[in-house]
Amino acid sequence: MTDLADIRSYNAAQEGANKKICNALLKEVRRGLPDAEFKIWHRHPVWFLDGNPVVGYAVRKNSVCLLFWSGQSFDEPDLAPEGSFKAAEANYTSAGEVDAKAISRWLKKARTIQWDYKNIVKRKGKLVRLT
Repeated sequence: MTDLADIRSYNAAQEGANKKICNALLKEVRRGLPDAEFKIWHRHPVWFLDGNPVVGYAVRKNSVCLLFWSGQSFDEPDLAPEGSFKAAEANYTSAGEVDAKAISRWLKKARTIQWDYKNIVKRKGKLVRLT
């Protein structure tokens, strides 16, 4: 597991609004998933439940993306589909856009609605619903 200092270093390396957004997201994700493992994974902060990635964030060119690996199954209109699997995302351009209530709701769903990304390679790209 990565020390929290690594994620704080990631956030500190960001500029302006992105740093504030990352700090707000860190606070909300830690509040919503206090028992989750976390680390810098593929250069971005990611939280895991039983070794399965459930949520993470990344700074992009014009925003900060909060990604839920199983988010397309959450039935949440404010999460946009991302990629060809089950991921969905919310994008932020200012810390004021970070909605703690929405994130809390999404994190509850992330705990109870999961697809098995941990074993996707073993299953040759096939996703299986865990919960």
